[in-house]
Amino acid sequence: MGRFAVISLTDAAAARVREIVGSREGAAGVRVGIKKGGCAGMEYTIDLVTEPNPKDDHIEHEGAHVWVAPEAALFLLGTEMDFEVTKLRTGFTFRNPNQTSACGCGESIELKPADLKALAEARAAAAS
Repeated sequence: MGRFAVISLTDAAAARVREIVGSREGAAGVRVGIKKGGCAGMEYTIDLVTEPNPKDDHIEHEGAHVWVAPEAALFLLGTEMDFEVTKLRTGFTFRNPNQTSACGCGESIELKPADLKALAEARAAAAS
């Protein structure tokens, strides 16, 4: 039985999530969402999770737990979450097939929602 995952995590992202959780008492993982803002229209949000919301999609990779807010699932379907350290920035990055454009700073993106039918079918296939 395949588990449905809205997003996937790279090993680097999983290691960073485990690091964050290990340094915060009572933390269970992180929650990925999106909010309106930034010059391209939307920004990713990452919040610490102490009490998982049963409505969220749950992804587990190498002991790292990530939850995706229901309202973000359509925009994040098929996204790969990574963690990178470069000269310019250190942080989570998202390779998102739903992204139509991004601003130059890479902090905000323009997203088109995935097909609702595709999301429902992926969930149903994983549940069977």
